[in-house]
Amino acid sequence: MKRLIIILFILFLNCNLTARKTIIKMATLAPEGTDWYGLLAEMGQRWQEVTNGEIRLRIYPGGVVGDERDMIRKIRIGQIHGAAISAEGLTEVNPQYTFCFIPMFFQSYDDIDYIRDELKKDLLSGAEKNGFIVLAMVDVGWVYWFTKEPIYIPNDLKEQKIFTWAGDYKTGTLWDQAGFNSIPLAVPDVHSGLQTGLINAMAFPPIFVLANQYFGITSHMLDMKWGILTAAIVIDQKIWDKIKSEYQEKMLIIADDIGQEYQLNNREDADSAVEVMKGYGLQVHKPSIEQVKEWKSIVESMYPLIRGNVVNAEVFDRVIKMSDQLPSRQ
Repeated sequence: MKRLIIILFILFLNCNLTARKTIIKMATLAPEGTDWYGLLAEMGQRWQEVTNGEIRLRIYPGGVVGDERDMIRKIRIGQIHGAAISAEGLTEVNPQYTFCFIPMFFQSYDDIDYIRDELKKDLLSGAEKNGFIVLAMVDVGWVYWFTKEPIYIPNDLKEQKIFTWAGDYKTGTLWDQAGFNSIPLAVPDVHSGLQTGLINAMAFPPIFVLANQYFGITSHMLDMKWGILTAAIVIDQKIWDKIKSEYQEKMLIIADDIGQEYQLNNREDADSAVEVMKGYGLQVHKPSIEQVKEWKSIVESMYPLIRGNVVNAEVFDRVIKMSDQLPSRQ
């Protein structure tokens, strides 16, 4: 009898210890071994330390959960609890994150910092109204065109089959209306799409292209800043509210610190990704001043299509209004 009581006591104790632990399931498109994945791994380790082991982070990398829109949908139904996603997925959390989808608008890190700081309050509160807590916001690099054949002017791109995010029908429609050929695909299917010739052009940061080894097929890069890819780490407010308030504060500080450190390192190392790919055959093409003007002209002609479709109308107007205040234009 005494032995039975001891066994029951141990089982009870183990159940209590297990019950205290909260496992947060977080997904990302970043493959294991990349800096973005390392950021999440470090964050999880530090969360575990400051919460005395009560919070554990389980990471699902490489798109195993699906594309970013799939991640948000699965958060809403409780299959996972958070995601480290780009602005593409963030638009499902708050449409105001489309602010960075205006092609060629941002040309310096000071510009993106200025606009994001001006919009930050609304970006965070808008996400919270939709049931998400934004733990950290960063940019993950300048976006450039990578293609199988070299391009220099917009008409060259019109001859290509352009990757667009699956589910982003508005962007696909915009490209088609402007005379381009868009092919919607989930990001996990990009590699096979390149191999089969379904797509042969895409706009991504060099670090992402290197991490996924797309450059073996899209071996030409147009050295012109097409855009900036913004990202964030988000968590479902339902599970966040179950975490002790003193832990929430510590976890937010850790997420923000790691995010800022990642952004700083990423900005410093961005050019190295291009150099690595050049060593494996990537050809980088610098457009002339006249060619850049041609790109800007067609982009500005697309503004009526972008506003209210690809970019939230209110945010589009706010960003365009702030254009004269951008540091690069002072």
